[in-house]
Amino acid sequence: MKATVATDASAAWSRVAAFASAVDASLGKWLLETYRVGLTEYRALAHLEDAPDNELRVNDLAQRVGLNQSSATRLVSRLYAKGLTRRDVCPDDARGVYAVITEQGATLVHEVRGPYEDRVRELLGGAAAHFPQVDAVQLGRDVTDVGALISPA
Repeated sequence: MKATVATDASAAWSRVAAFASAVDASLGKWLLETYRVGLTEYRALAHLEDAPDNELRVNDLAQRVGLNQSSATRLVSRLYAKGLTRRDVCPDDARGVYAVITEQGATLVHEVRGPYEDRVRELLGGAAAHFPQVDAVQLGRDVTDVGALISPA
């Protein structure tokens, strides 16, 4: 019985992860076409906009957007080159680097946030239409099953 539960959990997770990847790909394409910003770039800017003092250590930003340290450093460099962030050194630890959202970055987040939320709702609410390869009923069960496996810390 335990092997079946593990197999069912892994199959459910695989379907949820594949759907999440498809949604992310669609969101990324839409963001690039509409706002000329990538999905990870937008998510990083949104995290910075929501953070106290509009800044995060690059390590913390990396964790929030699901990147490793070097990828997050490259991301912050791209955002800096676009004028959307600036770097700041931690006053307590000169090795610590902060990414700080600029006024231009904050303006972009404010412009994108509402339409982005609408697009997410559209994609999730119309999953069968947007992603015909997905069995929406099965996916709903999979999300419930995966959610049941997640225990609060």
